[in-house]
Amino acid sequence: MTSPQCLRVLIGCATSCVTLEAFLSRGFDAWQCDILPSDKPTNRHIQGDIRDVLDFGWDLLLVSNPPCTRLCNSGVRWLSKPPAGKTHEEMWADLEVGAALFSACLNAPIPHVMVENPVMHRHARERIKRWVKPQIVPPWWFGDPAFKATGLYLRNLPNLIATKRLNPPPPKTEAHKLWSAIHRAPPGPDRWKFRSKTFPGMASAWADQFGGYALRNAQ
Repeated sequence: MTSPQCLRVLIGCATSCVTLEAFLSRGFDAWQCDILPSDKPTNRHIQGDIRDVLDFGWDLLLVSNPPCTRLCNSGVRWLSKPPAGKTHEEMWADLEVGAALFSACLNAPIPHVMVENPVMHRHARERIKRWVKPQIVPPWWFGDPAFKATGLYLRNLPNLIATKRLNPPPPKTEAHKLWSAIHRAPPGPDRWKFRSKTFPGMASAWADQFGGYALRNAQ
């Protein structure tokens, strides 16, 4: 029987170690990669462009929020009306760069792939090689008290199953405001990082369900 230690897992575009630790705690040979350094000390972080390590013989790839500012629905308005200091040409060039990275991850030479990203606008979808319709899941399906429509673009993996559904608080309550913290995040240099955070309950579900599926299919 194949053991978790034999399954090589790459967690891309991640620095927090949340998903890395979820897989390591279950015995997988897991590694994390990002162009930025790890948020905490670990010898399992590869600092660099994920595209440089996609062909290193991984069994499972999970990419947490590759740069999506130009791909997601919430940012499509900037393609027609650029923000201050940007041109139309720069905005569309950024879209091409983001789509190329997403495509490289989704179509990586790896048996099982998940790429996490918000719902995309049509200009982004048209540029993604072999685009697939995502499964949309919220963190509160997995015991994480937060609102965030998380798109999981899956290749050769099953849909994620809820593990610990919470009851969302009603609108206009303090609890609802707390659950909406990601959407209410104020502008600032670290806003992107806060909005792209990986929740521990969801990371555990990835490790159990996606890791387990890849492990069973490797036997």
